[in-house]
Amino acid sequence: MIQRIYTKKIFVGDVAVGGDSPISTQSMTYTNTHDVEATVAQIKRLHFAGCDIVRCAVPDMEDALALKSIKEQIELPLVADIHFNHKLALIAAESVDCIRINPGNIGSKQKVAEVVKACQQRNIPIRIGVNAGSLEKEF
Repeated sequence: MIQRIYTKKIFVGDVAVGGDSPISTQSMTYTNTHDVEATVAQIKRLHFAGCDIVRCAVPDMEDALALKSIKEQIELPLVADIHFNHKLALIAAESVDCIRINPGNIGSKQKVAEVVKACQQRNIPIRIGVNAGSLEKEF
């Protein structure tokens, strides 16, 4: 039998993650986030299928600004997946339940600190994601 490693419980919206919480299911949309109608429709289908948390890519300002309208129309906790531009995370933090960043591609420590401060002010968690494309070759 696999034993879970105890972690600190946090909340993404109203979904508990970690600790002794039930395992939650997260999925990511494949629509252009700024296409609010298509993104909301896809999120509603994911919710119907049993998804607990949904993540949307936020590659540009148009996507970041669309998050508010999306959040108003859905019931699932919303995670903004931010790459390269910390200003998108600052805008997203005003509307979403969680921010996902890769500190290696956000830029300076100061930019990461700005994102952390914005999330602290709203009491929303930050998911740290790292992938091979943002690591030095020796790692």
